[in-house]
Amino acid sequence: MSSLPFDVAAASVQGREHARAGRNNQDAWCVRASEHGLVAVVADGCGSQSCSELGAQLGVRRVAQAALVRLAEDGRVDEAGFLPGLREDVLCLLSELRGELGRDTMGDFLFTVVGAVLTPSHTLVFSAGDGVWCLNGEVQVLGPFANNAPPYLAYALSGGAQTPLVAHALVPTRDVQVLMLGTDGVSDLAKLTEARLPGSDERVGELSRFWTEDRYFANPDALRRRLAMLNREHVRADFEARRLERTPGLLADDTTMVVLRRRMGRA
Repeated sequence: MSSLPFDVAAASVQGREHARAGRNNQDAWCVRASEHGLVAVVADGCGSQSCSELGAQLGVRRVAQAALVRLAEDGRVDEAGFLPGLREDVLCLLSELRGELGRDTMGDFLFTVVGAVLTPSHTLVFSAGDGVWCLNGEVQVLGPFANNAPPYLAYALSGGAQTPLVAHALVPTRDVQVLMLGTDGVSDLAKLTEARLPGSDERVGELSRFWTEDRYFANPDALRRRLAMLNREHVRADFEARRLERTPGLLADDTTMVVLRRRMGRA
């Protein structure tokens, strides 16, 4: 367990259009901690592939585990070789799996990554592909990319583009109050401030509510329930017209978020 003074809220919901098409939630998230630090990762599988949630789930776990191993071996996030080494750790696993399962699994390993590694001294935010991150209230959107085709780490397995893990922030951990990581569904959510929940007069509100409201850290299921409410279809019977009126959920794409918030009164 990490000694770093951060509470965590994390959740993922299936997008409206994925549900309509009969596809799984292709997002994933992972948070892991050790005495050396704390790692949080979100991933979004390629939407055109049938099983890319497999790669996303494997990817977030491999990134988190490999980062903690590197920290345990005296790796430092402020060293130039940290992210290239982490990338190679992920590609090694995917290459081994592809060798065992066959070349036709390549599409299952296409996923974007947005992650953070926190140590007592430094916090590093990085990504490969699209998504969202926020440090101390300042939201940064990654992408979109041309033709809705973000770069994927796994392209390197077939001789394609050598997609790096790109560093976006390296700051003293003492300066981190709030850190949010999200898949690209969160960028859509951020645009829904004035929208109303299906079948309700309640506004969606600012994205900042997910780190300013205590309930998301007091109840481990509160964030998931809120995202589910935003995406719940509302059905109302119009008896006079003898028909059902349906209001669709607000989140077209799979939406995944991890929020880290410094505990009150902790340095």
